[in-house]
Amino acid sequence: MPAELVCFESRCRSRYPITEIIYNCPRCGGLLECEYPGRKADPAEWKRLWRQRRMNNGKLDQSGVWRYREMIPFLDDWAAVVSLREGNTPLLEAPRAAAYADIERLAFKHQGFNPTGSFKDNGMTCGTAQAIRLGMKRVACVSTGNTSASMAAYASAAGLQSIVFLPHGNISYGKLAQALEYGARTLQVEANFDQILALVRVLAERLGIYLLNSINPFRIEGQKTIMVELMDQRDWEAPDWVVLPGGNLGNVSAFGKGLREMLELGLIRRSPRLAVIQAAGSAPFYELMRSTDRSVLPKVERPETLATAIRIGDPVSWPKAKHEIEASNGVVEKVTEQEIADAKAQIGLCGIGCEPASAATLAGIRKLRAAGVIARNADVVAVLTGNLLKDPDYIYKYHTKQLQAPGGEKIESTFANQPAVVPNDPDRIAELLS
Repeated sequence: MPAELVCFESRCRSRYPITEIIYNCPRCGGLLECEYPGRKADPAEWKRLWRQRRMNNGKLDQSGVWRYREMIPFLDDWAAVVSLREGNTPLLEAPRAAAYADIERLAFKHQGFNPTGSFKDNGMTCGTAQAIRLGMKRVACVSTGNTSASMAAYASAAGLQSIVFLPHGNISYGKLAQALEYGARTLQVEANFDQILALVRVLAERLGIYLLNSINPFRIEGQKTIMVELMDQRDWEAPDWVVLPGGNLGNVSAFGKGLREMLELGLIRRSPRLAVIQAAGSAPFYELMRSTDRSVLPKVERPETLATAIRIGDPVSWPKAKHEIEASNGVVEKVTEQEIADAKAQIGLCGIGCEPASAATLAGIRKLRAAGVIARNADVVAVLTGNLLKDPDYIYKYHTKQLQAPGGEKIESTFANQPAVVPNDPDRIAELLS
């Protein structure tokens, strides 16, 4: 099946070979996406085939990304695929979290079950495959944590050198530890995420390094399979809403693209509405979607939030994200540090752990429900993007009443589960427990 890179901008739509090493349109500077001209589906046969592959032990079929390879046919040789059995993430019912948000039903699509603990693995397996196809030897990313962990793991598995650029002193050590363990060369730059991304774009071109941030269209291809797997798990019945956190906005771009393609191919009958939730201190997309002029992103020069995975003030994928929100009749909301912290504790009480950025989803659902945007009987799926252990320091500080917002304001530990110090005395402990 032919595949090509196409400029996302409607006024341009220039086309390029799938093997050209570009991240933006050379003619207009717009974002790029993969397209498959002439692709047609036999929906019943594809669904049957995908279910059958679950029982196979082959590398591609065991992957929750490559199992759906008919949706991402950009490779001409599957030998380029490096898989760590990514995807295959559960859909978890969460009645306690639903009650907290005042809705009847809520399920979490938990991407923290991925090999390196975040949704980045779904996209990184595709980005790495394209790097191998192109004969690249070095890959790089700018990351506050999850991207670096994922890229380092897949690069090591592929025999590539990985280089991680990150803001000095502005990262979760649970995530940095992964990049170090997987062998990435790590450079801490004295700048914020957005400034470093501009720097790395220059270095990648100068030194022949393949960039694996979400501006890479092949990352988006992998991440869209999260929605394909979700629909498969729901027997191809779409929910009313899919709610996700918003940082660099690659996920909403990918989810929207995947949903549109499934609708066009006849795999689903209708598409859910998308809701993106941002942290109040890092909410340029929220401000854009509230503006009467949606042609220019109002950048946040100094983004701040303890939810480090979404601490981004100049998200590169905003044009795609804007299109997907508008196309799905979706919404964008922002939530405070207090709302995120309390929502995270409520998710934990469901027996489900997540990183702080993930908890923005539940906080946003609660806020949208209170505003009447989401109906009480709506069928809602929230995407949890990262594992509980990505940021254990945050959890400890919340439950021991030490958590502070970036400006130093105290965050109330509304649902604290504080550990108790007890004497080595069975009678005293029995008395306490009774």
